Amino acid sequence: MLGVFKDGLIQDEAPKKAALQAAAAVPMPDVPFVQVESAGVVLVYGRDETAVDAGELLKDHLDVTVLMRPAASIVSPGATDFPVAKGKIAIAKGHLGTFDLTIDEFAQTVPSGDTLLFGPSRDGARSRCDIILDLSGGSPLFTADDLRDGYLRADPRSRAAVLEAVLKARDLTGAFEKPRYIAFDPSRCAHSRSGIVGCTRCLDLCPAGAITPAGAHVAIDPNICAGCGQCAAACPTGAASYAMPPQDALMRKLRAMLLAYREAGGVDPIVLVHDDVHGAPMIDALTRFGEGLPAHVLPLAVNEVTQVGLENVAAAFAYGASGMRFLLRAKPRHDVSGLRRTLSFAEPILAGLGFDALRVATIETDDPDVLSRVLRETVSMPAAPRPATFRATGGKRDVLRFALSELHRAAPAPVDVIALPKGAPFGTVEVDVNGCTLCLSCVSSCPTGALRDDPERPMLRFVEDACVQCGLCQATCPEHVITLKPQIDFRAARAPARVLKEEEPFCCIHCNKPFGIKSTIERVVTRLEGSHWMYPGSSRRLDLIKMCENCRVAAVSQENFDPYGAPGRRKRTTEDYLRERAEAANRESQA
Repeated sequence: MLGVFKDGLIQDEAPKKAALQAAAAVPMPDVPFVQVESAGVVLVYGRDETAVDAGELLKDHLDVTVLMRPAASIVSPGATDFPVAKGKIAIAKGHLGTFDLTIDEFAQTVPSGDTLLFGPSRDGARSRCDIILDLSGGSPLFTADDLRDGYLRADPRSRAAVLEAVLKARDLTGAFEKPRYIAFDPSRCAHSRSGIVGCTRCLDLCPAGAITPAGAHVAIDPNICAGCGQCAAACPTGAASYAMPPQDALMRKLRAMLLAYREAGGVDPIVLVHDDVHGAPMIDALTRFGEGLPAHVLPLAVNEVTQVGLENVAAAFAYGASGMRFLLRAKPRHDVSGLRRTLSFAEPILAGLGFDALRVATIETDDPDVLSRVLRETVSMPAAPRPATFRATGGKRDVLRFALSELHRAAPAPVDVIALPKGAPFGTVEVDVNGCTLCLSCVSSCPTGALRDDPERPMLRFVEDACVQCGLCQATCPEHVITLKPQIDFRAARAPARVLKEEEPFCCIHCNKPFGIKSTIERVVTRLEGSHWMYPGSSRRLDLIKMCENCRVAAVSQENFDPYGAPGRRKRTTEDYLRERAEAANRESQA
């Protein structure tokens, strides 16, 4: 049974069955894979005899080295079939098959009696291995350590945990395939320009440490990436996009599900987003041993719940969903702040378009009964009065724009502009025109072309539909007159470029060609006139600033101007130096 009312009356299950069948029939593209290889070289990192015991269990299967922490003091194990050394891992990099370690206080063993002794130690020793078995009991060597392939960590006080880790390590030999979760186009990345950092959304969110700065863009190591998808959900330009499956494929599945549900007579559906590892078993338990999910709750399986972006949420409500719930573990495996950020953008958009009350939320539990109770207590709310039927195609940013425009068309009470929290991928820029000198450094730094100049006139223009709020223009502006304003303007896709500031061009005094900004040229002339040795009084040299590049070269050649022709300068003598020191001392005493 798929669901019942609270009073025990059976609901109409036909719409839900039709929805699930339609979703299952949508073809998903093949997932690309990367290959990693492990030769079976394992480093057992420990603090007591447990590490040596683990080495004994592994020596017949792997190439073992045991590294004891410097504070370790253990009874000598006697002769071993593997090396035992002392040291503290200072830096750990890499993944299964290519770990690179920097070890301080490294020392090898020396012959001894019953006590394990080590020779002279040194810092900065390097070691490479395929697998790390961490039995040190200290802090993990990696962030989100349970997501790092090839890194196994266990509490040395628990024999069961150590044995489980040893058995896992024995299997990590050979060639392995893992999905390439993220498709990345560095040409679209808005990380930095000219050494100035703008967007760091993916760097801030990646729990596995798979993303690193790489000049103007970031680099994503597919061998370290654990597939949470938060970078793709947060990327404002679409440089990073999820590939398991791509966002447009996931939206086609969502479309098929909700359209089939509506066509079969279903009303006000709630989409329950879950993963296969945690969510699917809970839903299966409810189906086998309980009343199952309510008939208006449509489960949508994804690889990771955190891969869902704003485009999926907007599309779901445009297609006719009345609510969305995201099923998470009670204690997530990694930080889920990326999903919470996505929901923080979705909530004001939905509220601003007339979707009252709470429409998107997480359900964080490992108990199927709690999940069932929360879903049955969720108040049913009306869906969009004019549901959409659009098909999603194209890149992530294009799909997001289209989904939001369709949501606006289908909404109960659409408005044109909605303010969004800081960090949203949409917005405008505000420029203090009194302080702006039209240097156009912001134009050269803008990675999406949202800020533009005009080849004919001194002008700064802005296209809001292209702005991703990366902040590069704000960070680059030498006058600090640019402010970001996150918002979504549903008219932006059809609006022409908006002029932020425009000035009169300065025309060459010789050929009348416009070549600069009038106010800037006049300000420079005023400041230099009579105050610089190269431009004394009303010198002809000052006219060079008022000429275009071609006329300036011709004038310098005709007038035989010497660019290094400075006026004579009197040499300073010892008497000059002593007099200046005396005058300075006199001024200090009077003060």
